[in-house]
Amino acid sequence: MQLTRRPLAPEEIDHELVWLFVSLGTAAALAIWLWARLPMPRCIFHSLTGVPCLTCGATRAARQFFHGHFGASFLFNPLAFTTYCGIALFDIYATAVLLTGASRLRLRDVSPREKLVLRSLVLVLLAANWVYLITAHIV
Repeated sequence: MQLTRRPLAPEEIDHELVWLFVSLGTAAALAIWLWARLPMPRCIFHSLTGVPCLTCGATRAARQFFHGHFGASFLFNPLAFTTYCGIALFDIYATAVLLTGASRLRLRDVSPREKLVLRSLVLVLLAANWVYLITAHIV
């Protein structure tokens, strides 16, 4: 696996532009939802089983994150908090690349073994986060 810097090729999807708009649009929708004091979504899985789902606490973590309460955000859902930090870093990178026209970061030559390791890592992180949510009793 190699991380390379290269200019955007003709006809290539501008992932930085697309995902920047998706993340900012989602953040704007969440802000409007909170500003309008609309009801928070209820977790159907938790309501039916009494066990938190993989994403339980993510909405509360987002609320805390956007208010700058990072510790509380982490406690509500560590994986959601980490994801929000990653999205914020990506948005900074995407904005800088779009404003300056700089080369883009791309992964290339990802082997099947590396893909398997990355998929396994994602599953381990999801499982660890779920164990945390079940044992922390924050829900």
